[in-house]
Amino acid sequence: MSEPRIVIVGFPSAQILDITGPLEVFSTASRFLAIPRYDTRLVSTHGGPVLSTSGLEFATTPIDEVVGEIDTLVVSGGRDMDDAARDSKLVDNIRRLASQSRRVTSVCSGAFLLAAAGLLDGRRATTHWAECDMLARAYPEVSIEPDSIYVQDGNVWTSAGVTAGIDLALALVADDHGRTAAATVARRLVVYLRRSGGQAQFSALLAAQSANHEPLRDLLDWVPDNLTADLSIPAMASRAHLSDRQFSRVFKSEVGITPAEHVEAVRMEAACGLLETTLMAMEEIARACGFGTPETMNRAFRRRLNTTPSDHRRHFGAA
Repeated sequence: MSEPRIVIVGFPSAQILDITGPLEVFSTASRFLAIPRYDTRLVSTHGGPVLSTSGLEFATTPIDEVVGEIDTLVVSGGRDMDDAARDSKLVDNIRRLASQSRRVTSVCSGAFLLAAAGLLDGRRATTHWAECDMLARAYPEVSIEPDSIYVQDGNVWTSAGVTAGIDLALALVADDHGRTAAATVARRLVVYLRRSGGQAQFSALLAAQSANHEPLRDLLDWVPDNLTADLSIPAMASRAHLSDRQFSRVFKSEVGITPAEHVEAVRMEAACGLLETTLMAMEEIARACGFGTPETMNRAFRRRLNTTPSDHRRHFGAA
């Protein structure tokens, strides 16, 4: 069997982790799995050294030199996406390479380049949570899924921001060689095979870590361990020693979402973890995570992840 060819597209001010994340997944799979090695190549419009957002240069070959069949095309994101999307040579070559590829993928804001090439028209896609609205406005023919870590629509896969490229690449390895193979790679890299919940949830939980208001930080640390407690605004405001109105204002300012949205995100994370690692009944999980009933939990899953708890367990639960 021939080596699957992976072509990763970069450009000036590309986000280096958009490139090295997937690259390391494919490299690790090649080293530790009994499979044909992935043949990876980094390309850019003109070739030569390309300076990433971090200041690290990476070597590339000219994109014009890539001919023949490609297994997977990976388009990275970066800082100056407007300039990249206006690079007609880059966009034309992405369109050309996509026509030669079995799979077409993007990491983070690389979705803007796929969209500029017309490759996302009529498809579902995602990008970094902070840029989903911008992508939707610029390309209204694309159906944006803002809370997804990655989205597959036919042979086109798009991922959320930065480290989500690792999630995407692991999903591609699982698509090629099965979940067990991908789990082996994930263990080697010391990362989750599939993170619970969506990117909006992760952005909320990460934002919670940076809260400046000390009583609010204490409350945010307390919530995950007390999901069955009264987590209404009056109860949490009292715990933070603030009025209801002041609590809501400070919370939204420091965490970026409302208290109710944050509580639901934390409950979702806990529920996903139990669905993926235990055989607990839905009723038990709903109670343990503070949803109360399976129906309430089901509505939250449909609203946030566009799936059901049962389907989540079926796809991501332990065998």
